[in-house]
Amino acid sequence: MAKNKLKIRRDDLVVVIAGKHKGRTGKVLEVMPQEGRVIVEGVALVRKHVKAQQDRPGSIIQKEAAIHISNVALWDAAAGTRVKVGYKVEDGKKTRVNRKTGAAI
Repeated sequence: MAKNKLKIRRDDLVVVIAGKHKGRTGKVLEVMPQEGRVIVEGVALVRKHVKAQQDRPGSIIQKEAAIHISNVALWDAAAGTRVKVGYKVEDGKKTRVNRKTGAAI
């Protein structure tokens, strides 16, 4: 199965643009290219029942669930807007750029 090329990477700041959590921003914790999903810090929290282990008791924890990559967009905190990502090759290095302004991300 071919690996999907995604324009959003781990540690990027993103905003949710669709769904129940629309408008929330957070840092990308994990990208799953095969499934086309991302896990965003503080977004789509679910409660998970954790079975007791030898060193800790059982409990209910909150963790982030994966959301579809099409429901998030890169966020420019300085400008306060979402960003469309483009690519520019300079001196043999490929960099991500803001398509509107041309500034490197």
